[in-house]
Amino acid sequence: MAIVSLPMYGVSHQQVEPFWQALRDKLRQLGLVDVPQELSWPQDLPQHWQRPDLLLSQTCGYPLVTTLPQVQLVGTYHYRVEGCSGANYSSWLIVREEEPAGRLEDFRDRVVAYNSQDSQSGYNSLRALIAPLAREGRFFLQAIASGAHYRSLEMIRDGRADIAAIDCISLALLKRARPLAVAGLKIIGRTAAVPGLPLITAADTSPSQLSILRTAASAMVNHAASESLLIGDFSVVPRAAYQRVTELEQLAVNAGVTAL
Repeated sequence: MAIVSLPMYGVSHQQVEPFWQALRDKLRQLGLVDVPQELSWPQDLPQHWQRPDLLLSQTCGYPLVTTLPQVQLVGTYHYRVEGCSGANYSSWLIVREEEPAGRLEDFRDRVVAYNSQDSQSGYNSLRALIAPLAREGRFFLQAIASGAHYRSLEMIRDGRADIAAIDCISLALLKRARPLAVAGLKIIGRTAAVPGLPLITAADTSPSQLSILRTAASAMVNHAASESLLIGDFSVVPRAAYQRVTELEQLAVNAGVTAL
């Protein structure tokens, strides 16, 4: 049996399950037989995305261009969220509400929190933004891995970190589902926009299966189950468009910045 995961958005499994149930039914209606009943919730996403039996998942643009040359792109959802434009999205720079500093350059020698080093929204995008401000390859005093965007926000709220880049979709979903998670915080800036998180499938997925995946994913745009995930549209974004992610990394490297 093939495996399916939708790990990237949705504050809880409960937000994602109704969407998957509706998508699963559409896939079966369109003639795809090998569709699992339940979603997988893998702990090791980099390994999971490389599995040969992966029917469908959603990855980040940074792993896509760095470690997943073999996967096929199914398409990219557009989200009805400020900070998104078509298939593109960006991250907000988040700090404490009472923070007097109002510009990124004011956070030199402060502490930044990030979700993971393979994150476009929380790491690569911010690294490109600090590159022109860095001195001898450094800008922040310390960079702390939080493990998740919501944990980065927790670290800011309780004073363990001063700033983080949080993608606009995750922030909007958190505002809806867990408003206390974003209480006492404010936005002071925004990262560059790049194509959003792509749906992917394994290299061995056949052209006919890929076509069904795209048809079903597109059909979900107007389904009631998509509303809670703030999905607004769907398009097939070419892999070449994701080179913008690589360009941001190279921009930082050219400035001597290889880490936050």
